[in-house]
Parts: sequence; C-alpha cells; structure tokens
Amino acid sequence: MITHTKFRQLKDKGFFILICLLMSLGALPLVSILFELIRKGYKQLNIAFFTETAPSTLDAMLAAGTGDVIPGGIANGIIGTLIMVSLASAVAIPIGIMIGIYLAEKPTAIFSNIVRFVADLMQGVPSIVIGIISYAWIVCSFQSYSALAGAFALSLMMAPLIIRSTEETLKMLPPSLKEAGLALGASYTSVVLKILLPAAFGGLFTGILLSISRVTGETAPIMLTALGSSMITVDVMRPMSAVPLLIWEFYNDPNLMDMIWSCSLFLLMLILTLNIIAKFIAHRWKIQ
Repeated sequence: MITHTKFRQLKDKGFFILICLLMSLGALPLVSILFELIRKGYKQLNIAFFTETAPSTLDAMLAAGTGDVIPGGIANGIIGTLIMVSLASAVAIPIGIMIGIYLAEKPTAIFSNIVRFVADLMQGVPSIVIGIISYAWIVCSFQSYSALAGAFALSLMMAPLIIRSTEETLKMLPPSLKEAGLALGASYTSVVLKILLPAAFGGLFTGILLSISRVTGETAPIMLTALGSSMITVDVMRPMSAVPLLIWEFYNDPNLMDMIWSCSLFLLMLILTLNIIAKFIAHRWKIQ
C-alpha cells in the first residue's frame, strides 16, 4: 500500500520528469537550428571570411563551377556592425542609465510615469517602424544614407531596454545603501555615482549586453538607414554594410547561398556569446 509520503515523492518525481521533457522539447528547435547552421556554414569559415569583403556573383559562380569555397568574406559587414553598434551604445547607454536613475528615484512623479510609458511603448514598436522614423529624421535631413542614421535607429531600440533594466536593478538595492551614504555626509550625486551604480553593476551591464545582442541582428532599420556598402569604410556619414544586411543581400542571390549559412552561424554565435556573458555577469554580481 502506498503511503501519503511515498505518493508525494512519486508525484514530485513525475512532475520533475515532465518538466525535463518539456524543457527538452523547448530546446529541440534551438539545437536543430544550431546543428543545421554548423553543418552548412562551417565550410566558409576561414581567415578570408573575416578579412575580405563580400564576393560578387561572378566569383560565386566560378567557385561553384570548380567546387571550391566561395572567395571573399564579410569584413565590410563585421566592421560596419561594430561601428554602428558602438555609436548606438555611446548614445543609448549614458542616456538610458540617467533616465533609469531618474525613474528609480522619482517613481511616482507624473513625468516619470510618462517616460516609463513611452519606454514600454518603444520596446514593443516593430524595428521596421524605428527604421522608417530614422529614415524620415536623419536620412531625409542629411539627404544621404549613412552609418550615423543606422546608429541612431539602433540607439532608439537600445535605450528603452537599458532604461527599464536600470530602473528595476536600482529598485532591488536595499534603501540602507543610500541612507548610509547620505548619513555620512556624501552628496546625493556621490551616493548615486559611487555607491548605487557600482552596487547595481551586474544588472546594469546585463541590460546593456542584452540590448546590444538585440540590435546586433536587426536588418530592417539598417536597410532603411545605412543601406549597405560593398567596401570597407569607416566614414559614418557614408552608407555602410552590416552582417544582417549582408545575409539579406546574399539571400537575393542564389549563387551565394553558402554565404548565408556561414553569416547566420557567425551572427548566431555572436549573439549567443553575448547572452551567455550577460547570464554569467548577472549570476556573478547578483544582488543579495
């Protein structure tokens, strides 16, 4: 006869097995995608893939005819992505952190509620709408596609996530930290900069990395603002390429299908690495 204790133990094990099964089913699509990308994309991963510009259709056709690896790479896309994401981060990170501090310190103010609502609203805006807004504001104003316009679009997407993560992280800090700093005679600015922000470093950095990983794979806003370039350029006032944009361009050329898989594998591994780093930092500097 099964006792009540044994019944609860069996039920606990049954739910544990069910949860593991559901987790496996949830992870199966991701594992399948990774396997497919690795199987089809590893062939193009060589030194030239990271140091040369995107190949032409003719180069791809000649390589396909001889069975060789497609020459060229995505150096123009990698450099363009790094430049635009760096510019966007330079704008969105300080602004997002400052606004997040204000929302955490003035949670009930009318202006705080308005800013919080706008930030939540912007997080749900489709990226192509952000691209259209950036096109109207920047591209039309300067009469030219440019990396600056692309960075502006990416910063609009990054800022809301940084704002909300900063606010929620600062709310988790014990009030005694600020009270102790003020009681010792420190100014309010010193307390925020030297006590609260360092204590919340883990949450802040995690939010920043997650926002960067989100915008790194965006295509629509870059297509409408930076347009793309077949050359390596560092002039932010000129059109510039990006890795997601190259994937779209390769997709429109059947001779460059192998490049699609390699670019997708590179982009996926980059975003996956950023997310793993964010998880590690969140665990390492977890607020007690």
